[in-house]
Amino acid sequence: MSQPKRFPDRDEISAVRADAEGLEPGAEAEDANRRIAGRVLARRGHGKLTFLDLVDRSGRIQLLCAEDRCGPVDVDLGDIVGAVGAPARTKRGEPSLAVDELVPLAKIDRSLPDLYHGLRDVETRYRKRYLDLAVNEETRRDFILRSRIVSAIRRWLDDRGFIEVETPMLQPRYGGAFARPFVTHSNELDADLYLRIATELYLKRLIVGGLERVYELGKDFRNEGISYKHQPEFTMLEWYEAYADYRDTMERIEQLVQDVALEVLGTTEVEFRGHHVDLKAPWTRLRLPDALEELGLWTRDEADLRSRLEGRGIETGADKTWAQLVDHALSALIEPELVQPTILYDYPVELSPFARATDDDPALVERFEYFVAGMELGNAFTEINTAEEQAERFAMQDAERDAGDALAEAGDPDYVEALSHGMPPTGGIGLGIDRLAMLFTGRETIRDVVLFPALRPGERA
Repeated sequence: MSQPKRFPDRDEISAVRADAEGLEPGAEAEDANRRIAGRVLARRGHGKLTFLDLVDRSGRIQLLCAEDRCGPVDVDLGDIVGAVGAPARTKRGEPSLAVDELVPLAKIDRSLPDLYHGLRDVETRYRKRYLDLAVNEETRRDFILRSRIVSAIRRWLDDRGFIEVETPMLQPRYGGAFARPFVTHSNELDADLYLRIATELYLKRLIVGGLERVYELGKDFRNEGISYKHQPEFTMLEWYEAYADYRDTMERIEQLVQDVALEVLGTTEVEFRGHHVDLKAPWTRLRLPDALEELGLWTRDEADLRSRLEGRGIETGADKTWAQLVDHALSALIEPELVQPTILYDYPVELSPFARATDDDPALVERFEYFVAGMELGNAFTEINTAEEQAERFAMQDAERDAGDALAEAGDPDYVEALSHGMPPTGGIGLGIDRLAMLFTGRETIRDVVLFPALRPGERA
């Protein structure tokens, strides 16, 4: 006999469990016919009474299967079944469903991992995420939470007049970040194309076009290293807002993170990497030159800065330019100390090819990065909005590349041409969704919040 192709009018287990919790011990709901379905993850027997634990994405409940009521129970661990019956509570107080009908929906052919201890082998969890989700409730909870984070961010931006858009993933030029791209080839176009490293330059073209407030939530790709906070394929939010600057953007990102935390967690306080962190706005704000000065590292002389860093035991052989030395100092000495939410702002122009100069010092630009628990969450600018200045910045990046910085920003003449048609003053920002999910779930590696992380062939994770 074939198994049913559908099981309609299904209730979530959490709703049935809530009904059962409202009953007195030993009681069963009257005139209540509830239908639930899920995977069987435990089985116990007592005479002609069989106890099954049924799990769906909302939770777990005990099934009370009396043979004289629902017939013999031909169920193996891991089978997927539907159950029809009444909410009940055992004499010991366990919320349950008293089953009238048990419907086989899918039979397991290969046994699941140890269901008592759950799936703990790290490599298997990452390579066979379906097993991880099937048997580990905390994994299901984390990825449902991630989905809620993304939905909350979309609502927050939509409610403030931002328009969600889609821009190309395959690009004839890559730009918007310092990173190595993945390259592919279009047979039809007979041209090399790059998987995007950022959405920035296309989104700002839309600001030129008059859309004024735009955002994109999507994948970026960078052909670089893997670490606890890096994956070659990752999810980013970028938004751009006309008639705003980086201080307006500071206020928006503080508010967004705070409000999303309150919506999905019910609190702004989280535990992450051994730190207790409060995401409540406003956040600490610190100028990058001041942070470097406090460490005795604010100098524009490349040889002097290199000497000072090496005096602190930092290897600088891979740093070919002054800008790379500054970035190394930031990542090695400043970033790890920024535990509570901190906005680090006013960066050297050499590090920031798309940001406008500050009013007080043309050698600094209106850029900020923001950090929590020693981890960067994102990056923001007051955007350059004149073609002439943008062309000069691209030329500056050419000089950085000639000096040995292989990741310096490549020029984009079409983008410069777009700016020549006029772009209003604009604030823009990026937010790493994977890292925000790490922060909200307390997971200390990005692999735990990406459903199918990139792994080396045969790697033991």
